[in-house]
Amino acid sequence: MSEQTKSGSLLLVGVNHTTAPLEVRERLAIPVARLADATRSLAGQPGIREALILSTCNRVELLTVTESPDSTDGAEAATALSFLENFLNIPTAAVTPHLYTLREHEAIRHLFRVASSLDSMVVGEPQILGQVKESWNIAREVGAISSTLDPLLQRAFAVAKRVRTETQIGSSSVSIASVAAELARKIFGSLASKTILLVGAGKMSDLAARHLIQQGATTLLVSNRTEARAEKIADALRTPTITTGVIPFAQLHEQTHRADIIITSTGAGQIFSLDNSRALVHRRKNRPVFFIDIAVPRDVNPAVNKLEGCFVYDIDDLQQVAQDNRTLRSREAETAESIVQIEADRYGERLAQAPATEAIKQLQSSAEATREAELARTAQRLANLNAPLTPEQQTAIEHLTRSLTNKLLHPQIMALRGTDPKRRGEDD
Repeated sequence: MSEQTKSGSLLLVGVNHTTAPLEVRERLAIPVARLADATRSLAGQPGIREALILSTCNRVELLTVTESPDSTDGAEAATALSFLENFLNIPTAAVTPHLYTLREHEAIRHLFRVASSLDSMVVGEPQILGQVKESWNIAREVGAISSTLDPLLQRAFAVAKRVRTETQIGSSSVSIASVAAELARKIFGSLASKTILLVGAGKMSDLAARHLIQQGATTLLVSNRTEARAEKIADALRTPTITTGVIPFAQLHEQTHRADIIITSTGAGQIFSLDNSRALVHRRKNRPVFFIDIAVPRDVNPAVNKLEGCFVYDIDDLQQVAQDNRTLRSREAETAESIVQIEADRYGERLAQAPATEAIKQLQSSAEATREAELARTAQRLANLNAPLTPEQQTAIEHLTRSLTNKLLHPQIMALRGTDPKRRGEDD
């Protein structure tokens, strides 16, 4: 049985990081400030009853409910493309090769996978669920969704929560930078009020610093052979809640003790030797220090890891942890995919049964009205003949007529449900 909604057809049209290059996604991206207008405009397109737009750095998807369940994929996709062309001034030819079109059950399953972060570039990342919720809230605010998309989105959120609860898909970091932040948090317990020192101006070290700040670190120091470059990085990372500063490279070892976490990426050889690292621990009065050595060749002598209070992770260590975590996520993703498939099948079946359920209710209501009207006429005729029914007779007739009505309706109800009455008992 088709899983079409009572109000029309469910359709999802979009592009993502697997179907479209960055230059195409950039042109299609709709900023949050324009999302309300875009959603309102899409919902106002001919033949569209409800609409929601999800626009992130990795995807732009249009989820709609159309007027007619009999329209073709091509016609519905053309409406979506027309909207994109008019709203974003993008030629259809630039989008069509990268477009995917999903209907009914496949659209439901895709939405559940997206909300559960199974369709993300980094499987298990938590940001996408918040972005879906933001799109849902905006669509509700502009009146673009109602009886079909609203319950569907709420079910998607419930599925995402179930995936998070029943699997470990988001419990481990999978990038070098995020792994470094996770390890630092494990070492210190909390990164609140911790100071980070960037030695060198590598992109990876900058990314690691940002992850550490997200985890609660509040002070950042930068040291680089080119001091202007250090000042530029410090300025870029400074916020009202993040304090930054620059340590002249010539004074590095004199001030390193100020840092709890040292991220190195110079590749200039062993800047941190056993001797100056031992002096560092002494000046920190045995408070632990965490080295994240992303340089090749390494900036930190591997033997420093043997000093009490020193924790050293080089690029190979971080890559191994990240790979182990990716393997774990991959196993958990298989469980999550099973959950999503089951939930999508259940929701699709509910949609498929909705028209039959409504028809059954109307049939039963009509039959009950007819039964009651006939009982009333019979009671009136008997009253005119001065032969009113006793309470016991009224109960018996009530039971008889109700039983006859149910038996007469049973084959029709079974037919609406798509069930062979010969394979079921007579009592429904």
